[in-house]
This record gives sequence, C-alpha cells and structure tokens, in this order.
Amino acid sequence: MSAPSMVHRLRTSGVVSLEGGEVHVQNNVWIVGDEDSAIVIDAAHDHEAIARGLGDRELMAIVSTHGHSDHINAAVALADLTDCPVLLHPEDVELWRRVHPHREPDAPLLHGEVLVIGGVELDVLHTPGHTPGGVCLYAPALETVFTGDTLFPGGPGATGQPFSDFATIIASIRDHLVGLPRNTVVHPGHGESTTIAEAAERLDTWAARGF
Repeated sequence: MSAPSMVHRLRTSGVVSLEGGEVHVQNNVWIVGDEDSAIVIDAAHDHEAIARGLGDRELMAIVSTHGHSDHINAAVALADLTDCPVLLHPEDVELWRRVHPHREPDAPLLHGEVLVIGGVELDVLHTPGHTPGGVCLYAPALETVFTGDTLFPGGPGATGQPFSDFATIIASIRDHLVGLPRNTVVHPGHGESTTIAEAAERLDTWAARGF
C-alpha cells in the first residue's frame, strides 16, 4: 500500500488557554492505517470530526506526541467513543492531568518501542524540549516522521512555556531527527510539512538564533 493511502491529515481547531489568555489554534490530526484499522496521532479539539475521519475503521490507539491541551483535549472523548487506549510518554503525565484530572493515560510511550498498524511500523523517538515527554513517530516504510510540536518547517517548537527548554529541543532534533534519511517527510502538529533534508540544513542557524 502506498504512503498517501496510509496517512491522512485532518485539521481541527479550537480555543485553548495559554499563558493567561485564550488562543485560537488549528491542529493537524494524523490518521495512520489501512482500510481496516488505524491509529490517531494527537486527538485535538473535536472527537466527533476525528471519528468521522476514521469512518468504519477500527481505532487501535490514540497516540499523543505530548501533553499540551491542544493535542490531547479530545483524547478521552474519542477513547470512550471508540473503546481504544490513549498512549503518552510518562514524563508528560503532569501536563495531561491539567486537562484530564480524572482519567489517566492507558499506556506509556517509551523511546525505542515500535507500534505496528496496518503492517507498518512506527518507531517511538523520545524528543524532549517542547515538553519533557515529547515524542516523534518515525515510519521508515512510509519515509515519514510525525513530529508533534518538536519540529516545524520554520524550526523547533516553542520553548517559552513552563517545562520547555531550547537547548534540550535542539539536542533532540540533532540526536534523533536530522540523522534520519534526508528524504523523510516531516508531518508536524500544526501547519505544513517539511523534510529532514531542510531541517538538517537549517539546524545550526536555528540553534544560533536561540529559538
């Protein structure tokens, strides 16, 4: 099965609280799978829209790249609707509890684990910096990496919030992402996609500018 048929982007939007104010944000929800089953990467804002995007496919898991509210605020409702587990790195559980204080994630996402969906493997890469438990999901067969808020076309994810650290996110990108094959497509949690080749060429510039 070709890569385009395995990966579908759904855009959802909502209002989240950020640093004392409310901000309208649009998120990429990535659905990865075949005609029978799929996973959702980052259940954001609208669980009903995500369920419609899944169609008749069985949802095997909701995979959260990190614990910020705009990436997990529809996770519990979608999990309850589809009877599937929510996966999150343990170091972001504190952020999760701010959004879902009465429901824990169902299972941890750990560096080096491999998720399999529709015959395709996704390698879990722990890439802290934007949050302590941020992860990326690399699918070698699809020549694709899903980066959440770790890496965008314009640089690393924001590190001005609590629990964030710029030096850490630069190290994560350098250690775990730019060494991937250069033609790997980068699908982030917001906005448009890029490639590892573009990120590798610009990483030193990003590091020098400090954001």
